[in-house]
Amino acid sequence: MKVNVHAVNFNIDKKLVDFVQERLDKLEKYYDRVVSSDIFLKVENTSDKENKIVEVKINVPGDEFMVKKQSKSFEEAVDLSVDSLERLLLKRKDKVRAHS
Repeated sequence: MKVNVHAVNFNIDKKLVDFVQERLDKLEKYYDRVVSSDIFLKVENTSDKENKIVEVKINVPGDEFMVKKQSKSFEEAVDLSVDSLERLLLKRKDKVRAHS
């Protein structure tokens, strides 16, 4: 799957890009028709510790899923996003199967 990682207003390190890629690759186990995904990593200017925002947009044929999570680390936010996307993709797969 093609994964596009966008770091908004900061430089991203290779380790984080690899982590994101690895996590998103696991989604293909649940739904193998994912075309591509865009991940936006942002740091909110706030005194709050949970200031890391991850938005994941996944494209599948005929649809698109968007998940946004906020956490104290990008890794944790990516994990939360992937968990949500797993559930969405499994629902989508069941729906597609029911109609075919």
